Amino acid sequence: MRRQHKAKTTADPVAAIDWDAIAASLDGSGYAVTPPLLCAAECRDLTALYPKEDVFRSRVVMQRHNFGRGEYKYLRYPLPDPVEALRRTIYPCLVPIANRWRECLREEARFPALLDAYLAQCRKAGQERPTPLILKYGPGDYNCLHQDLYGELVFPLQLTVLLSAPGQDFTGGEFLLVEQRPRAQSRGEVVPLQQGEAVVFPVHHRPVEGTRGHYRVTMRHGVSRVRSGRRYTLGIIFHDAA
Repeated sequence: MRRQHKAKTTADPVAAIDWDAIAASLDGSGYAVTPPLLCAAECRDLTALYPKEDVFRSRVVMQRHNFGRGEYKYLRYPLPDPVEALRRTIYPCLVPIANRWRECLREEARFPALLDAYLAQCRKAGQERPTPLILKYGPGDYNCLHQDLYGELVFPLQLTVLLSAPGQDFTGGEFLLVEQRPRAQSRGEVVPLQQGEAVVFPVHHRPVEGTRGHYRVTMRHGVSRVRSGRRYTLGIIFHDAA
């Protein structure tokens, strides 16, 4: 389900989103696409950070770990202003969905309303390293299906913002989601994005309503092979890493 958003007159792209529609899309399709969260200039500015080592805490070359081909870098604290702003403003919009999912799956704990309170819980659990990251793909690069789990505490939703312009900066490199339902074959989904748009999706599982109540469905995500050019994305994960 794509772009079911109310028109609102505001300069804040997060405030302009119809979060009820996002929730309905996540419940029905397992993902939701937002309108652009970053303008083209902001996307270029974040992409330009990639060579600056002092902005990042670590670099991962995917093929060294059989993760795929390409690389990514985890940002360090303090996060760049646009990343910090998105993480801080989107988290409270996703908390009602996350808590409702926990209730559906009969999980007891609930997420606090604000990001600072949740990150305090992460620190108490020994998860102190920031997890937002920028990923870089070139021709032939791809990302295997995976889940972004970094410790005991997991916020169940995350998002990926496409920083490059498809068809202009790169070809191929589609965002992929695979849903593994119990006693059924897996279902795959290709999620097309435009520059600055984000896909919101489950970190590891989501509830699906069945004839006997809700059941747990496992989700994995990845990126198909880039055919040409360079593809950059920003990943925003709300739990920190151990």
